[in-house]
This record gives sequence, C-alpha cells and structure tokens, in this order.
Amino acid sequence: MKKKNTNARLFCQLSAAATLVLAGHAMADDAFSANSKWMTGDWGGERTKLIEEGIDIKMDYVGEVGSNLHGGYNNNHTSRYADQFGLGVALDLQKLWGWDNTQAKIQLTNRNGENISNDRIGDPRAGTLSSSQEVDGRGHMVRLTQLWIQHQMFDNKLDVKLGYFGEGEDFNTFPCDFQNLSFCGSQVGNYVNTWYNWPVAQAAIRVKYNITPELYAQIGAYNQNPSQLQHGNGFKLSGSGTKGTVLPVELVWSPKVNDLPGEYRVGYYKSAAPANDVLRDNNGGDAAASGLPYRVHNSKHGYWFVAQQQLTSHNGDASRGLNIAANATFHDKATNLVDNYQSVMFVYKGPFDARPKDDVGIGFARIHVNQDVRENAELQNAANNVSDYNNPLYSPLRDTEFNTEINYGFHVTNWLTVRPNLQYVTHPGGVNQVDNAVVAGLKIQSVF
Repeated sequence: MKKKNTNARLFCQLSAAATLVLAGHAMADDAFSANSKWMTGDWGGERTKLIEEGIDIKMDYVGEVGSNLHGGYNNNHTSRYADQFGLGVALDLQKLWGWDNTQAKIQLTNRNGENISNDRIGDPRAGTLSSSQEVDGRGHMVRLTQLWIQHQMFDNKLDVKLGYFGEGEDFNTFPCDFQNLSFCGSQVGNYVNTWYNWPVAQAAIRVKYNITPELYAQIGAYNQNPSQLQHGNGFKLSGSGTKGTVLPVELVWSPKVNDLPGEYRVGYYKSAAPANDVLRDNNGGDAAASGLPYRVHNSKHGYWFVAQQQLTSHNGDASRGLNIAANATFHDKATNLVDNYQSVMFVYKGPFDARPKDDVGIGFARIHVNQDVRENAELQNAANNVSDYNNPLYSPLRDTEFNTEINYGFHVTNWLTVRPNLQYVTHPGGVNQVDNAVVAGLKIQSVF
C-alpha cells in the first residue's frame, strides 16, 4: 500500500511540476480560456512554439463516477469514483534532429479509484463481463504506457513502429467517449486475457503498408508477458516472464460515402502463449469432474470487425450529424471465457444550433459466455455437491450480458467535456439470478 501511494504521489508531483514550470510564462487570459485547446493555455505562446519545434507535451485527465440506482447484486446504493492522469510528449524527430519522416512518443499514466461494477452490479464470484467505469483497471500505479519510435519510408507507403505499446493502439482501435467498457476502445482486449489494452505497454513492432490512400494492411508482433500486469511492474522493460507472442493482422478501409467519412476494419489475431482449456482435461474428459489439470493449448485465436460511418451532415456542416458504429469479436471456444461480442452505437454531433460541439449517444452491446464455461461451472457445482445459488461455494452459471448506455456530452470548453450518462445492465456477468441494474454515470475528459 505504501508503494502504491508513493507511485501516485510521484506521478502527481511530476504532473504538477510540468504544469507549473511551463505555465509560469502563460498570459493570464490564456489559462482557462474556453477557446484554448488546453486548460493551462498556450503558455504565452511557448506551447505553440514548442510544437513547431517538434515537442508536443501531453497532459490529460479522465474521471468517472458510477452510482447504482437500482438492482444489481447488491442494491445498497453508493457511488464510486475512478480516474486516470496522463503525462507524455510526442516528438517530431524530423524537426528536432532532421530524421526524415520519424516520430516518437513517451506516455505515463496513473490510475486510481474504485469501480461500482465489481461488487454492487455483478456477483463477485462471477464479476461482470463489461464495466460501468471503463477507466478503472490494471492497478493503482504509475505505468509506462508508450515508448516508441515510428518511421515512414518509400514515399510513406511503408510505416514501421517499434518500442513498447499495446495492441489496441493500432489494431481493433475504437474511440472511448462512452463510459461503459463495452462501447469503449479495443474490444478484443476486453475479452482476451493475452491481449493487453491501454495502459499496459509491451515490447512490440507494427508494420503498416498503404495500398491506396483509402486502404492499408498491417501486421504486428507483441510480447505476451503477464508479469507486466503485476503491481510495481509498470516500468518493466525486460523479457522475463514472457509466455509467447500475440500476432494481429488487419485490413483498414477509410472511404467517403456521400462525402462523409467512414472507417472499416477486419482483423485476425493468434496468440502463441499457452492457454488453458475452459472444460477439458489432458485426457479429453471433463476436468471439473476428473480432478485432472485442464488441458493446456499452445495457442488461441479470434477475429473482429469494426465499422464507423458518418451518415448525415447538419445543414451542410460536416462537423455535425449522425454517426453509426458497430463492433463484433469472435474468439476461440476451447480457451476463451467470452466466445462472441457485438455492439452498435449511434452518436449525433452538434444536435442543437446553440450547442454545435455537444453530442448525444446511445449504444447497445451483447456479450456471450462460452457454453463450455457454463458446463464447467455445472460440473464444479456437482463435484462440490452444491445446487443453491446462495451457497458461497456455488459457481454461478453464466450466459449473456447486455449493456445499454445513453449519454450527453457537454462541450464546456475546448479542453473540457462533461458527459452524464445512464446505463442499463441486463443479467450482469451473464448471471440470470442477478437483478438487472440501472447505473448513473458521469465522465469528465480534460486536456491540460
């Protein structure tokens, strides 16, 4: 606990020092200006000057509140708060050192707080398949989230990125404006325990080839190292603890339909890390009944589809209008808890002339548990001779969880968005005995 507090305190001190030193030159009317891109302003023009020289300092904050209004596993009402601080720098090495078509990035993150889903919405014996506060997770500690260099060559046809970063930064990518995890970020990483999303970094390489201006293909290789999840290993760069390699490939098409932008992704991954079977033992029998170890597979795999398309403009203004997005992932049934997931989201940007930068969104998601996982739980209950759901030894039977979120994003300033939301979780954790839950949320996104 002392180490956790020390890490958080160190990160806050670094963030504060960077802000105070650089903001010390700011003109008073720059800081907190509604028109500024940053809360601390342009530092009297110094920030723009740094960017022109190739140094873009990144400071941001995401905070999320979740309150269980009704239902769930424990209906005693409470509220939980989780947040993330980010501090980093993007470097244009062509401007800085004359390295043509080369960029680099360093990013630190620090997460803190608690999640309403862990014990109020879901049965702690099963958890939930999504999360009502997506920013929670991966430990309360300072992490090195990005440390990479990127280079384009052959008239920018070939793009190579090397260093430490996560799969979801380039593959199966998706925005993260909704608060419920099932509508936020790379969904493969939410359901595959060998694919690590932000803020975890892994040794990696990603190679992208631009086939046409609208179409590119990419492939990556990511070191799969569970020890990097452990508390205190946020800056671990060594390969000790490596279990294998995750290999994603993806084709990305970015057309314009009626002059409105879209993006379509199809991808496949194979993880060469060992993975336990969810049902069978080494002899092909039921491990929960035989008592033998679960069979170990030498790999697992899956694939995904992502589609985003702006459907309309608003009175000829392409920055406003209706957007649709859809996600689907499918996973190895021998080794994976979740075997498939689907979602669809609608976001209208600029719904009111008086609030042209606001947005309103609604999303629906379905997360399905592998039938073999349910069968394994039934066998465990039979082996333990328990059939009463309220018995602490009972393994809850899981099937399908549904998540719905409706939100409204208030564009308070160019550096602050406040997004109240209401979520409805059907069968939390896929457990039918758990009451459907209503969660009130509030997401704050700010750039310093």
